[in-house]
Amino acid sequence: MPPRYLVAGLALAALAAPASARPVSYAGGWTAMQENNGMYSSLLVHYSPTETDSIGLYVEQNQDMDQTFTGLQYNRLVRRWNAPQSQGNLYLKLGAGAADAFGSGGADVGTFAGIAADWETRRVFISYDVRARDYGPDETISHAARIGVAPYVAEFGDLHTWAMVQVENTPEADNPVTVTPLLRFFKGPLLVEAGYTLEEEEFLLNWTWRF
Repeated sequence: MPPRYLVAGLALAALAAPASARPVSYAGGWTAMQENNGMYSSLLVHYSPTETDSIGLYVEQNQDMDQTFTGLQYNRLVRRWNAPQSQGNLYLKLGAGAADAFGSGGADVGTFAGIAADWETRRVFISYDVRARDYGPDETISHAARIGVAPYVAEFGDLHTWAMVQVENTPEADNPVTVTPLLRFFKGPLLVEAGYTLEEEEFLLNWTWRF
């Protein structure tokens, strides 16, 4: 690989790594990720023993499924594609734990599995995520896709801004298809997303902190 391509690839990875709220950090790194919208709230705190693996505690309170899930989540970076002006990633996500229905006083074994993929340049971002959940009596498959653009190209260490649109499909939900315009900001180890889901008439607020 020509040196200029190697330098460009490393620079892109450094600039883009926080941009996707990715589920695997650098080796030895910790990450806290929280998501809040009209359908569910979740918190994932994970440790990356290697640059391709992470494992941590995952808690989800799902209003649409009337359940709380508590368990472990394992993430694997299956493949990464580095190009001079872009980067792509493919992830596997697996989880197992206890699923408690609201007010039931009991718990079922809950599991989930998902695949996430993203591709980005310093101007354009595209992602797709599919997750199958088996929370005892409740089973569902959900899909989420995003497209985003950066109104300006920030330098490393500066504030990065993205304008995005997210489309989700959860067939069993009250609103099977939802559209959420959102803004993403990140600087250093902190990423924050704020948006509004049109069909649910609910605000979205996500954040990620790497340490």
